[in-house]
Amino acid sequence: MTPSHELVIFDCDGVLVDSEPLAIGLLAELARDHGWELDPEQAEEHFPAGGTLEACVERIAAHAARPLAEDFIPRYRERLYALLRERVQPVPGVVAALDALGALGLPTCVASNGPRAKIRTSLGAIGLLERFEERIFSAYELERAKPFPDLYLHAAATLGVEPRACVVVEDSDAGTQAGVAAGMRVLGYAPTPARAAALSAAGAEPFPHMGELVARISRGSGR
Repeated sequence: MTPSHELVIFDCDGVLVDSEPLAIGLLAELARDHGWELDPEQAEEHFPAGGTLEACVERIAAHAARPLAEDFIPRYRERLYALLRERVQPVPGVVAALDALGALGLPTCVASNGPRAKIRTSLGAIGLLERFEERIFSAYELERAKPFPDLYLHAAATLGVEPRACVVVEDSDAGTQAGVAAGMRVLGYAPTPARAAALSAAGAEPFPHMGELVARISRGSGR
């Protein structure tokens, strides 16, 4: 293990849990209920990975045929959390990668733009909550979310690690920008060539499968 690596900071959605298709699908369904028809490709464009729920809801409100109910966000979260508990799966290969990092003695944590309740629900559904219980960081508890670096800097400072000794594992442009702005090395989980190009442009070192993660961390920066 490269000596300079003292902490691996994981994003949650799309990195630890394959939750984004569920969230995007539900947002698209609610948009249709309010008169805004979106095909799957359009839904991914308007509700991008790494974006905040508030930004997504603002887009729905701007295109809706009728005003959104005041309890739109709480009702969305209630339905999403039920979906997560019933259907969410770990990102392929990530549990084995976490086991390997644990065997190497390299600490890990989670830092997400999502609220703490969502992070806990997602991790609990795939059996990883106990592993991260005391090392969960949510942007909802800070003033600024990704792409600002605040969340990653807060996680590192709380755990007593210098930013330059941290490795961030991300799947979104906003998260990559946050990690780079924090002065951290960023590995970008990119299952497709298009995502690899986007994450590389944002400053990440892309990799296509979680089975490669530990080797990427171990050999240091490949840039």
